[in-house]
Amino acid sequence: MSEYDRSREDVGNVQLLEHINLTVPDQGVAALFYVTGLGFTRDPYIDFGTFNMWVNAGEQQFHLPKAEAQVFRGHIAIVLPDLDDLKKRFKFIAKPMAGTLFGWEERDDYIAVTCPWGNQIRAYGPGKFPNMDLGIPYIDMHVPPDTTPGIGRFYERVLGCPVVSEAGKVRVQMGYNQELIFSETDQPIADYDNHHIAIYVSSFSGPHTYLAERQLITEESNQTQYRFQSIVDPDNGEVLTELEHEVRSMSHAMRGRPLVNRNPAVNFFTFKKGNERFSTA
Repeated sequence: MSEYDRSREDVGNVQLLEHINLTVPDQGVAALFYVTGLGFTRDPYIDFGTFNMWVNAGEQQFHLPKAEAQVFRGHIAIVLPDLDDLKKRFKFIAKPMAGTLFGWEERDDYIAVTCPWGNQIRAYGPGKFPNMDLGIPYIDMHVPPDTTPGIGRFYERVLGCPVVSEAGKVRVQMGYNQELIFSETDQPIADYDNHHIAIYVSSFSGPHTYLAERQLITEESNQTQYRFQSIVDPDNGEVLTELEHEVRSMSHAMRGRPLVNRNPAVNFFTFKKGNERFSTA
């Protein structure tokens, strides 16, 4: 018998949770927060004007088109190389952020951050998530009481994801180092404002067949992409919550595109040649 638990390396149908799309009303403020503050990298190749902004975070991205602000109902986790550097950058942007909802405070093992428009972000340092040095390890979304069992059934049966159920919570495996978490709350939940996530799946047609038969497809984008929004209980078809998923096949043109990630500790005063790119070293 092997000394290793081989099942720990299994990956479900979803190979990657690639980006979170949150519209923002001001691209300048967004750049100040996500790039100067958080230390992420604006994608140099796509949507680099003033109407949209793609911000690279390891293997993941934030997509930030210009429109009325969207707020994720829950919190988004990020992993950064150095939380002390993060605090220095936050002090630097504090004055120009005055008048927004921006704020932050230290917790036991993370920094709780509020973006200029109210999104809740938890910033963790290296080591908290062993398989990620920079990126988005999970997003945790609020849902109504008694919905997580059905949500778990949806992702297990329809999307083909391994799930772990806990009291009032379900963890959905995304690729080898990410989770999509749903947490029940008895507090009021804001109306859904159409923010979305993008995922890559190996079985592309299987979920599509299930969703199309139930008229749950919201967009037939192209040959390699479609979208759905309602998360339903497979046992009875009840809509449990809404979160638009941009579903991409493994042959999608964007899959595996190398993302540029800079070293956020480098500036004019700390510059050393060859030290500009992010490195786990």
